[in-house]
Amino acid sequence: MKPSSINDMENGKLDKNREKIQKSNSNRVVKIHNQALLSGLAYCISSCSMILVNKFVLSSYDFNAGISLMLYQNLISVCIVSILSLSGLISTEPLTWRLIKVWLPVNVIFVGMLITSMFSLKYINVAMVTVLKNVTNVITALGEMYLFQKHHDSKVWTALFLMIISAITGGITDLAFNATGYAWQTLNCFLTASYSLTLRRVMDTAKQVTKSGNLNEFSMVLLNNALSLPLGIFLVVIFNEVDYLLRTPLLRLPSFWMVMTFSGFLGLAISFTSMWFLHQTGATTYSLVGSLNKIPLSVAGIFLFKVPTSLQNSASIFFGLLAGVFFARAKIREKSQS
Repeated sequence: MKPSSINDMENGKLDKNREKIQKSNSNRVVKIHNQALLSGLAYCISSCSMILVNKFVLSSYDFNAGISLMLYQNLISVCIVSILSLSGLISTEPLTWRLIKVWLPVNVIFVGMLITSMFSLKYINVAMVTVLKNVTNVITALGEMYLFQKHHDSKVWTALFLMIISAITGGITDLAFNATGYAWQTLNCFLTASYSLTLRRVMDTAKQVTKSGNLNEFSMVLLNNALSLPLGIFLVVIFNEVDYLLRTPLLRLPSFWMVMTFSGFLGLAISFTSMWFLHQTGATTYSLVGSLNKIPLSVAGIFLFKVPTSLQNSASIFFGLLAGVFFARAKIREKSQS
């Protein structure tokens, strides 16, 4: 065989190998993009649906037992995570007394955060809740300054100032203003910020008392929801929801139980999809999508529940949503510079 024909054969093999490598790389890139897109859509749909379904249960059904709703949703989460753990599909840390004692303070805040969110959502429309939740970012930023000596640049503070302005103007122009709902939402902002700030400290301590020396997201979901059950039962009794549950005809409606159960699955779906999306993309994309996600949620909330609104109030809501996006972009830039 001639040397030229041997070279041609070798070159042909090299070209085929290159084509195979290029195809496999392109397929891998497409797969990664599809995973990121799919996880992002799943996270957006589950988080929007959870708020809208809770609003539907509390307002449209006029269900006056927000703590019981939270308790039922958390019970569903505990059951599903426990089944997945026992079947070996996920790994969770065993709930030891040492771990429970470390985690209990942050769990009390977690329960308070969920309950105040339920109470505020009953009285305030979805769009205003999303705008008022921006105040949480302001409280968290101030908490980071005093607790962790973390300083933010001027763009972050500008975004936070715009959030405060939008929350104030939104409240002034809210045609369906409810003082009780706004009080619950203000308390919710403080508890949500406290949860975020406390969680950072408690997680490090909790990891030291686990058997593996680690605490994954599934373990935190199980820990938070399991510990919330006895505290939730106690609060149901304290707030006298037992008497209401015995009297309400809603618990005899199969459709109501279906909606309640669906909300429980959505609560767990948010935990799983947020972890999936965060793993596929990153913290920066996650925070930006979370801010952008509020825009369709607010629009859907206004139209689905036929919220009376004015041009001034709509402008305040839109201004607040843009301030949230601006804040996410400012945080991304601040993180990249540091």
